[in-house]
Order: sequence, then C-alpha cells, then structure tokens
Amino acid sequence: MSEPDAAPAPATSTTGYRDLLRTGEFAGLYAGFTLTAAATTLAGFALGTLVNEQTSSPFLTAVSMYGATFATVLGALTLMSVADGKRPRRTLVVLQLLSLAGVAAQAVPGLPLPVRFALLLVLGFFQSLGTGTRLGLLAEVVPASAYVPARSLMNITAGGTAILGYAAGAVLLRFLSPQGLFAVAAALTALALAVVAATVREHSIRLTRRPGLRQTWTANAALFADPGRRRLLLNLWVPNGLIVGCEALFISYDPDHAGTFLAAGSAGMLLGDLAVGRLLTADRRRRCAFALRLLLAVPYLLFATEPPVLLAAAAVFVAGAGFAATLPLQERLLELTPDPVRGQVQGVESAGRMTWQGIGAALAGGAAQYLGPGTAITAVAAVSVAVTLVFVDGGGRAGSGRAGGTRQAKSQRVWL
Repeated sequence: MSEPDAAPAPATSTTGYRDLLRTGEFAGLYAGFTLTAAATTLAGFALGTLVNEQTSSPFLTAVSMYGATFATVLGALTLMSVADGKRPRRTLVVLQLLSLAGVAAQAVPGLPLPVRFALLLVLGFFQSLGTGTRLGLLAEVVPASAYVPARSLMNITAGGTAILGYAAGAVLLRFLSPQGLFAVAAALTALALAVVAATVREHSIRLTRRPGLRQTWTANAALFADPGRRRLLLNLWVPNGLIVGCEALFISYDPDHAGTFLAAGSAGMLLGDLAVGRLLTADRRRRCAFALRLLLAVPYLLFATEPPVLLAAAAVFVAGAGFAATLPLQERLLELTPDPVRGQVQGVESAGRMTWQGIGAALAGGAAQYLGPGTAITAVAAVSVAVTLVFVDGGGRAGSGRAGGTRQAKSQRVWL
C-alpha cells in the first residue's frame, strides 16, 4: 500500500518555471511529456512523408499527420474516467507501454497503408487516455496557483519540441527511411516510459466511483449540461482545430519548405505561450483570449496571394502565437471542474481539441483536393475567423457570477 501523498509545496501566482522543475515529480512528468511529444512529432512527419510519397494525395497526407486525433474522441467517450482512477501512475505506465508497441509496429517495413492508418487510430486512443491521466497527475503534483505556469511550460515545450522535431526529421530523412524515423520515435517513447516509471509516485485522486463506461458518460453529461461550458469547449476546440488543418496542408502546398513552415508555426506557439503564461495576469489572459483566437487565423488569409516563402513563414509564425488562447480557456475550465473528475475533464478537453485537429486536417485536405492547397488554407482560416466571431462571448461568462456558482454546485453533485 502506498503512503499518503505529501501536500504540494505552496506556490504563488508568480511561480516560475525553475521552481516547478525543482519538484522531482513535475520534472519527471515534464521530461516524459517532452520525450513523448518529440516521438509524436517524428512519427507524424515520417508517416506524412511516407503517405505523400506513395499516394501524392493532399487529403491522405493531411489525415496521416493528424489522423490519430480522430481516435481521441473514442477515449473521451468510453474510458476517460480511468484518468481519475486509484492508481494513475500505474495507468500512465501501462498506456505508455501500449503506445510504445504501436510506434514500434509502424517501423516495420512494407506495412500496407490501411494497417498503418489502423495503428494510427489505436495510438490515438491510448494517447488520449494517457493525456487525461497525465493532466490529472499534474493537478495533483502542483498547487492550483502553479497550474497555469505548469501548462504554459508544457505548451512552450511542445512548441520547442515540434521545432526541433520537424527540423531533425527533415535532416534524418536525408539519411534514414521513414521506417528508420519511426524507430527513432519508438526509442524516444521507450525513454519517456522509463523516466515516468522512475520519477512519478502513485497518487490517489479522490475517486468516488469505479472507473468505466458508465462513470465516463455520467461525468461527460454533467460537463456538457452547462451552456457556458459548452461554449468554452467550442472555443478551445474549433478555431484551434481548423488552423491545424491549415498546417496539415504544408507538405502538399510546398514539400520543399514544409519543415520551415511547421517550425515557424511551432516557434510562434512557443513565444505566445511564454508571453501569455508568464507575463500576463489571469485577468489579462482572459481579456486577451478573443484577440488571440483571431490572431490564430487571420495571418493565414495571406495565402490567398501565394506569398513568397519568407513572408508565408512569417505569417505562420505570427499565427502560431494565437494558440496561447488555450491557456486562459483551460484555466477557466479548471476553475469550473470539481477535484474528483479534473483528470477526466481535462482529458476530454484535450481529446476534443485533438479530435478537432483531425477534423480540421480532413476538411482542409478534402478542400485541397478540389481547390488546391493554397486556396484551401485561406478558406479554412476564414471559417476559423467566422467561428471565433460567432462565439465571441464564450468562456468568459461560463459559470460566472452567483448563478454560475449555483450551476457549478449542482453539477458537482451530479459528477460525484
């Protein structure tokens, strides 16, 4: 039997990244997340390259890069309640093992494309459950006041890892086959598994019911019952997913400079998360959320003019900063979530966001089949702008005020 968890060290609203990394468990979660993000980046780049070489189809190439996100919704709808189970560390280790098996299988030469796409969906399912479990552990490891800096650091790292991953992937493909790149991704996944197993302690996340399909559906129904939360989730999911659809067309738009565009977008995301997560107060973050969602899409309208490579890369860089809009929205969602289900709710938010990335990639790829990649990028970005304008009041008023507190108390009783 594990010993009672020690209380997290107190933190202020100015908790810094160094302070977080001095916490051994957070450092382990962070290192495991970083290695997993690197592996996912390399594997996605390898599969996208492989599919583009074999099919020359913008639709299949886009779906191959982000197709795993379609399976995340299955995790959110079925077994996401395992994120709040009695042994989240053990759950995360098992899910990491299953992901390792899936990535290693992709490295097998000669696999038919249908088998590769099936593996992609299986990996997406395991990754969605792993994300929910990891975020549930994160909320246990760090105090509430340090949650936004912790998520900001992870988002920044995801951007930085993507920059290095795409650049490294482009270089490695000069010496390795796509299958060799999959093997590198499998090695990184194995290292992530070892780090998590060695550094993260077991936690009891105050479960009140046994995890399973019924518990997952009950908590999800309570989550979506409130109109404010629904608007909040739509703002987290749809504009973000559509712009990822634009990014999924970079290989088809300009194969020679796709790595440059992907790295530029990741660099912009890194800068945006750094600025919003570290330099702005919670109130200023919330006020900037709408402008950041517009910034996410508007620069892509420039692709209607077929800009030079440097100008296009600059537009993608600026747009990448708009992804920081997720931070204030995630912060608000955590405020509205009862402790016993915060792993599941954060997992559902992440799964929905990733699923919409897959939907965005499919929509953009389908449009590119008929309109061409450049026109499709412009059209999808315009739809993202329209969605942001329609949901302009989403998130900020969700569950706020006295009535919001009453709704939260009622939904907490339902969840529990």
